[in-house]
Amino acid sequence: MDTSMHTMGNLFLQLGLSNTESDIDEFIATHHIQGNESLAQAHFWTAAQAEFIQECLTEDSDWAEVVDHLNAQLSN
Repeated sequence: MDTSMHTMGNLFLQLGLSNTESDIDEFIATHHIQGNESLAQAHFWTAAQAEFIQECLTEDSDWAEVVDHLNAQLSN
């Protein structure tokens, strides 16, 4: 059983990105999802990052809630 904390910071670590609060804020400020583009299809992900995001959502994994939160922030 996965008992790790599923936070935005830990999601960024899973994606291989810096997880400092300021780096997360900067990422959200400088990356946006266009039109009907899904989060996993966004141009700024690597193939591995996109696959992880898609799996989280498709499988409704423990990460899905945090991924949904990131999606909402990037869609604004």
